[in-house]
Amino acid sequence: QIPTAPFDTFESVDKLKDAIARGVVSFPFIWKAATLGYDGYGVKVIRSNKEVELLPEGACLTEEKVVIAQELSVIICRSPSGAVAHYPPVEMEFHPEANQVEYVLSPARVSNATAKAAEALALKVSTAFKHVGLLAVELFITPEGDILVNEVAPRPHNSGHYSIEGAYTSQFEQHIRALLDLPLGATKNKGAAVMVNLVGKE
Repeated sequence: QIPTAPFDTFESVDKLKDAIARGVVSFPFIWKAATLGYDGYGVKVIRSNKEVELLPEGACLTEEKVVIAQELSVIICRSPSGAVAHYPPVEMEFHPEANQVEYVLSPARVSNATAKAAEALALKVSTAFKHVGLLAVELFITPEGDILVNEVAPRPHNSGHYSIEGAYTSQFEQHIRALLDLPLGATKNKGAAVMVNLVGKE
């Protein structure tokens, strides 16, 4: 009962190739590795059979390519005793080629209703996983205003780095508080904040 882009799972690239040949999967689509995907790795837009031939072996899933108006992230923190806290939704702007986040804007430029709906969906995902510590829930907002879950990251996340200076409790402190079952800190922003992601070569 969690909304996502339509998807299929495959045990191998050969199974995926067979699905393409049978017309079950059509171009373009999003390919995601079943394991070890992060920060643009293990995620590709596939537009042709030639690109399929370059995919690494292993289990994967494919998603229909959806039109995205905005991308949001909501970080949820959960302690072993069941205390839950969440940060306000942030807006993520991605580099079109590297598929990595370039800017994180906090708070997100969305209506209060959209922010509340994003928080409620992220909390639903958190409850389903029953995780301890941080869980970043990345969300797509469609032009029609629908909210879809894109990915989750069970760790401190680049969408939460702004919290080091921008929130009353940084995501790193919050993660440690959760793991040690200490009271969770306040997640409100001190003010508006922007994170610029600088990775690797110029």
